[in-house]
Amino acid sequence: MKTLDSIPTKKIERATKLVATGAKIGGNYIRYYGEKLLTGTDNKSKLNENNAKDIYDGLKELKGSALKVAQMLSMEKNLLPQAYVEQFGLSQFSVPPLSAALVRKTIRNYLGEAPEVLFDTFSYESENAASIGQVHRAEKEGKHLAIKIQYPGVSNSISSDLAIVKPIALKMFNLKGKDTDRYFNEVEEKLLEETDYIQELEHSQYISDAAQQIPNLRFPKYYPDWTTSRTLAMDWMEGIHLSEYTAEKRSQKERNFLGQTLWDFYMFQIHGLKKVQADPHPGNFLVDAENHLIAIDFGCIKTIPDEFYHPYFELSKKENIENKEVFDCLLKELEILLPTDSEAEQHYFTNLFQKMMRLFTLPFHDTSFDFANPTFWEDITNLSKTFAEDDQLRQMNGNRGSKHFIYMNRTFFGLYHLLHDLEATVETEYFKKYLP
Repeated sequence: MKTLDSIPTKKIERATKLVATGAKIGGNYIRYYGEKLLTGTDNKSKLNENNAKDIYDGLKELKGSALKVAQMLSMEKNLLPQAYVEQFGLSQFSVPPLSAALVRKTIRNYLGEAPEVLFDTFSYESENAASIGQVHRAEKEGKHLAIKIQYPGVSNSISSDLAIVKPIALKMFNLKGKDTDRYFNEVEEKLLEETDYIQELEHSQYISDAAQQIPNLRFPKYYPDWTTSRTLAMDWMEGIHLSEYTAEKRSQKERNFLGQTLWDFYMFQIHGLKKVQADPHPGNFLVDAENHLIAIDFGCIKTIPDEFYHPYFELSKKENIENKEVFDCLLKELEILLPTDSEAEQHYFTNLFQKMMRLFTLPFHDTSFDFANPTFWEDITNLSKTFAEDDQLRQMNGNRGSKHFIYMNRTFFGLYHLLHDLEATVETEYFKKYLP
């Protein structure tokens, strides 16, 4: 794979790259409409493929938050055309790494010495390059290590990257008014946290220590001596990524066993710790030869405040969804229904969220749930399509709901998709045995 000798770090450089990408997309549309006019064919799938490839090609050279957004969108399988899901999904595993010269320079800047001085052996070839950093193998005094280094300039470009994409997001999600800043501030805060590897070290040690009681779950050991705000050192863990595991032929018993581990781990974090790894995509998990689930990334951690936790999970209870008075009260507490809403708006959003909650909370309404159930996923796809085509919804202010929804909903949808890919059936209340 092609390596990178430099990454655009200045705002004007990154904006120029995005403008060039936009020009390519404009050219794709011109060709699409030209073919449609001349031949009468409507090849929308080809347009999506070309656009998705050009967008990804532009973002993968920028890295950082721009590429992280693509990675997040790759998990939205029911909202995006398949071409975008496939291309953006490459951001989990297939990103051009830094060249050996830039790796050496970067480590010297972060750790004060060249890799060959710090370690007994060090591989300049990246084992995994993602949106914010890449991982290298190393050895020191018999320890097999994974050394994660952050791409230069990533943390400094987050604010400017978000400023560039903000107008697009406002239009896409129909957000209006000055209060939209709370959502962007939440995303910016989390992205900045992901660039602080000392904080990731603390999160990793805290969650891995707390979750030791969950069987079939493994964590690497972390090493503060080689960790800075831009480097993170941990044990090298042997295994295959979760996506590779799900692509292989496995027995239903194995899939259920691994799915149960994943479910219990997430429910333990949410209900036991009130902190959760809010980036559940396949690149953050390995599976070893003994079918253990290995959690290897704790960069994105969402702390769940009590004032959000309680109404959020009360809203998931079947009896509360069907009790309009209680349901409306919870919607107001979660800032979905607003004091400024008209009676018509309140009625509309109550009905809208009842439809959503009846479907999305199904896994919590029984003691077991089959995440391979095709009806469940068809209903989610159809509901998403209905919302996307709802003219009335597009005319209303989408600026509603607590800022905490962003990463909590991302956590659950990511978890649902991982369990769907595993085709796992899980016991939904089994995790309670691990709670304090």
